[in-house]
Order: sequence, then C-alpha cells, then structure tokens
Amino acid sequence: MDNQTIYALSTVFGKSGVAVIRISGDKALEAVKAMTNLDVENIKPRYAYFASLHHAKDKRELDKALLLYFKAPNSFSGEDIVEFQTHGSRAVISSIMDSLSCIDGFRLAEPGEFSKRAFYNGKMDLTEAEGLADLIDAETSEQQKYAIRQMEGGLKNLYEGWREGLLKILAHLEAYIDFPEEEIPQNIISDMKNTVFKLKQNIKAHLSDNSAGERLREGFRVVVIGPPNAGKSSLINTIVKREAVIVSDIAGTTRDAIDIYLDLGGYPVVFTDTAGLRETEEIIEKKGIEIAQSKIAEADLVICLFDGCKDSVQLFDNIKKSFKDKMLFVANKSDKLTSEQCSKIKKEGCLIISAKDYESVKTLLNAIEDRIKSVFSSSSGALITRRRYREALQKTVENLEQFSFDKEIELTAEDIRLAARELGKITGRIEVEEILDKIFGSFCIGK
Repeated sequence: MDNQTIYALSTVFGKSGVAVIRISGDKALEAVKAMTNLDVENIKPRYAYFASLHHAKDKRELDKALLLYFKAPNSFSGEDIVEFQTHGSRAVISSIMDSLSCIDGFRLAEPGEFSKRAFYNGKMDLTEAEGLADLIDAETSEQQKYAIRQMEGGLKNLYEGWREGLLKILAHLEAYIDFPEEEIPQNIISDMKNTVFKLKQNIKAHLSDNSAGERLREGFRVVVIGPPNAGKSSLINTIVKREAVIVSDIAGTTRDAIDIYLDLGGYPVVFTDTAGLRETEEIIEKKGIEIAQSKIAEADLVICLFDGCKDSVQLFDNIKKSFKDKMLFVANKSDKLTSEQCSKIKKEGCLIISAKDYESVKTLLNAIEDRIKSVFSSSSGALITRRRYREALQKTVENLEQFSFDKEIELTAEDIRLAARELGKITGRIEVEEILDKIFGSFCIGK
C-alpha cells in the first residue's frame, strides 16, 4: 500500500441532487486548502462547513458544497478523510475530479481501496469488509439483514474465537518442543484432545448448512419443469406479474432455460422456465430439453408442473428417485378440474393451482417460501457467505483430523499451526496479499 492520498466519487456518476466525493490520506486537508478559502488550521473534525469550491489550478469557481473532515484514526479508512458533498451534475463532478488530479500527491482510488486501507489500518477484518460489500449489493431484506450481521463482526467473532483456541494449544506444544526434557502431563493432553474434538465438531456443524449463505447471496434456484403445454410459462408470467416469457399452445415454444429474478419474502429467488420434457427429434428443442435436465441438477427446488386434466404425477417417476428431496409436485388448471379429480390429486401429495390466477399461485409461492425458510432454520445464525470461507474451513477440519499425539510432537504442532492458518485466511490475520486484490477489486470505486 502506497502513501499517496486517494480520491474517488462515492456516489453514482450522473445527474443527481447530491454527489459525494471522498478523499483519504495524509494530505487530505491539502484539497481543502487548494480548493476553498477555509482556514485549514482551524477546521474541526465532524463539523459541516459550507464553502465555495474552486479549481486548484486556474481558481475558477466549480460549485458551492458541504465539506466534512474526519481526522485519523477516527474515520472509515483510519486515515484523514475529507468529503465534498456537491451538486450531482456531470459537469460539477468532472471538474472537481479534474481539480483533485492537479494536486501533488493525489491519485484516483482503485476499486475497493478505501476499504482496503481500512483493513490495513485495523478498522475491519476481511469478513467485515466482505459484509460491507454484500450490504452495498443487497437487493432483498434478508440479504440486508445478514450483510449487516456480518459487517458488525458476526463471522469474525466466531472464527477468531476458534483460532484463539488453536493458538493456545499451539503455545503449549511449542513450549514442550523448546523443553523436550519435560513430559506433557496427561491432563494437558486430554484437555488438548477435547478442545480439538469440540472445535472439529463445531466447524463440521457450521459447514453442514446446505450452502445457505451462498444461496442467500446468489439467489435460490427454483426450476419449473414439466411436459409441453403444462402451463410453465404461464406460471412464470403470473409469478412476476408481467409477460416475461412467451406463452403459446404450440408444443416446444420454450427452447431455452429462461431465468427470472424475484424477491420472495425477503429472499432472492431465481425462477427458471425450461423446455417441455418430451421425446423429440427436433434438434433445437432436444438441446433445450438437455439444458432443462442440467438445470434440474443445479436447482435448490424443482417445481414439477403437470396438466391436472390429462396428465398425472407419474410423469416424473423417472427423475423422482434422484431429486425427490427437492421436488414439489403441482397440478395446473384447477379451474377445469372436478372435485373428484382434485381429491385424487391431493392424495398423491400434490398442490393444485391455476397458473393464470395469482391468488391461486400464492399457495405455491407460500410453499416455496416455507422451503427456503427451512434452509435457514436448520443452519446457525452465522452463515458461510463465501466459497473461500467454506474451502478454508474444510481444510481446517482436514488438518484437525490429522492431529494426534501418536507422532512426533513437531508434527502434532504443525497440524494445529496449519489449521489456525486456514482460519486466519478467512479473517486476514495472516499474510494474505494474494487474495486481497481479488476481494477488494470487486468493490465500488469510492468504497
């Protein structure tokens, strides 16, 4: 990390009522000195100042703005920060950015660099930084809730607690390595074994969460399958309340898998309409059916939709064995069914709906929402939200599985050291330069 002062637009570039331009670094107040008539020596931190902004080079007036100063280390990045709150026109933003580029020692921030500096200055760990990124990207209330929980240290406290326990064991082992003439008391050995066993069980329980955290970030995948003309496309259109996919009586109209994104009870859900499942020699339709089958394998929930008037749930017997736990059987066209037909279909464990009636479809949506909630009720409050967390935790368990006093004590200590290192990779408590750019590079420029 260099010592240059960085600046960036923290709001969206374009026409808006207010734009926020953020400056961070040792020379942040130089921007105030170069672009305003304020007395820099007497500026108070966390006070708002109204001032005219002029260009640092040619002194032409650019805007009238609010100015705030946050003194290090009590700022987001841990450095001196100055914020200009200006009018949000393209001309104003461009001219202020141009002015800042003329100040010696200033440069445009890289993506995520403000948060990266906050990490380096001990203002947050990696899980908190990624929680912040998730909060910025949150589109549903549940995504928002879990992002805030992570940003406030929910995962950091859990993982650091586990890591501290391993470091205590490591300290004991290294002490006996340094003084090999001393034997480890049996009660100390028992305590170490017990601690490692409990930790291993806790991590395994944490890992057995059905990937709920990743699903919350990326969306729960609900795939709608069934024979041609079962009403799959009509169902999707009714769910999203618009004509998102083409509806036709012609079999084979849907040739590809079409994804529709929806907020369902605060959870992000991706509904996928697929080609009708049937035997066909038509090349494009056949390819669409192959795509549908691959989508079934990737799905979190499969809606098996059939025409209740002419088809039966037995249509799905060939895939029921492989995907039974994630299948929901739904009979369509309830408006055309007799009471006897409805009674028979319900006995087979199927929901009955009319794909063209939203009130009827709400029964299905409630069932889907219940399935999604069950994933969260079966997992702990702390969710694994990144694949890199999961991989590090799995490696931690692998190293703890190797832990034993039946080998050289140096090797026993190495198992604990490697396990602690894997946990440290998650929070950034070790040298992790190789993953920092990847993490912070996905942030907004002004964050």
